[in-house]
Amino acid sequence: MTDRNEERTFAALPPAPGQGFAQTWWGRAWLKALEDAALDSGQVKTGRRLARAGAVGAVSVRPGRITAVVLDRDRTAHRADVLLQELPEEHWDRFLDMAAERAGHIAALLDRDMPPHLVEDAAAAGVDLLPGLGDLEAECDCGAWDHCGHTAALCYQMARLLDEDPFVLLLMRGRGERRLLDELQERTSAPARESPFTGREGVDAAEAYAAQNILPPLPTLPELPDEPGQPPSLDMETMPAPGVDPTGVEFLAAAAAGQAFRLLAEALASGHGQRAVEAELTLGQDAVRLAADGPEKAIIQRLAEGSGRDREELQLAIRAWRYGGVAALSVLEDEWAVETESPTRARAALESAWDEDERPRLRAAGNRWTTDGASAQLRLGRDGRWWPYHKERGRWAPAGPAAKDPATALATAEGNPMNG
Repeated sequence: MTDRNEERTFAALPPAPGQGFAQTWWGRAWLKALEDAALDSGQVKTGRRLARAGAVGAVSVRPGRITAVVLDRDRTAHRADVLLQELPEEHWDRFLDMAAERAGHIAALLDRDMPPHLVEDAAAAGVDLLPGLGDLEAECDCGAWDHCGHTAALCYQMARLLDEDPFVLLLMRGRGERRLLDELQERTSAPARESPFTGREGVDAAEAYAAQNILPPLPTLPELPDEPGQPPSLDMETMPAPGVDPTGVEFLAAAAAGQAFRLLAEALASGHGQRAVEAELTLGQDAVRLAADGPEKAIIQRLAEGSGRDREELQLAIRAWRYGGVAALSVLEDEWAVETESPTRARAALESAWDEDERPRLRAAGNRWTTDGASAQLRLGRDGRWWPYHKERGRWAPAGPAAKDPATALATAEGNPMNG
């Protein structure tokens, strides 16, 4: 039975000038279904502009249909609907059986992810989760018989919602999140069910961990203290040994207690008491990490000198660290040649984010792209993300966290950070 009574409503999203839509691959697949099917590319372009301008109201999502009120440029309101055929019951049975056989699929969905292999395995079972050519049907009270600017704007807004939660697509296909997870739980916890790993010589650790029905229960996690522990105070009545700075030692002890508290908090928040092993920091990187905790001026000065930076350079490094740790610090201080296909993809993303007469011009030099006038800069990290920079007192300074979409990063660099 379809979840006829299940409906989710998402509040209107703010305007997104300069932002690229659909950062996830499944969100892009959704938009491709629209762009391939629309007979009038001008209407698609109009829809993109309306969505960027914040003209799409609250979006209602229910099995087979999404609905929103979309405002024209003259503020005329239109009800727009986009329809997607629900999956028949037998298709859902196939999908649930397939997902239950692979614990990794369940773990991905719970993490709000839709990896390609999940969609490929579903397709192999005869279940098409993502829409294809002609699957997105349009209805609008403006009278258009094909996709108009209003339904196209709704589709672009839907892509932003899908980026955040693929369960929204599954609801359109006929299954709400709670019911879907309950049915998966029934299949994986059935007593007579054979372990999905029977007969397999090697099992991925993440997949085995997700298969809760074959693992013993985890022990109860400890409670997180309210604050980091206080390190012992030094005995100030005794003169320190030559070369020992009591203020520096006390700072390092407090920093160690704070780091231990953060590690415990992250481990407890992850739900499994483990933390990924991080690469060992260099002396310069560790100095920035310590300085980012806000010690007194004397300690800041020592950290600057010890890391080979002046005070202003250290402040820029601290800002970068707070935006993204080692990766952000590397982008601040290192420059390298780019020999991948990233520049090609980035230029395509930037071109699609602005109309031709509004598109900013950038000059590329290695991993750094600077706008004409040198008011903003993008820096490509080694992980493929883009970091926004702007000029401060003659120096390039970090302007915000990294973004996968270069248009989003550029908008942040120019002082107009994007949401979503």
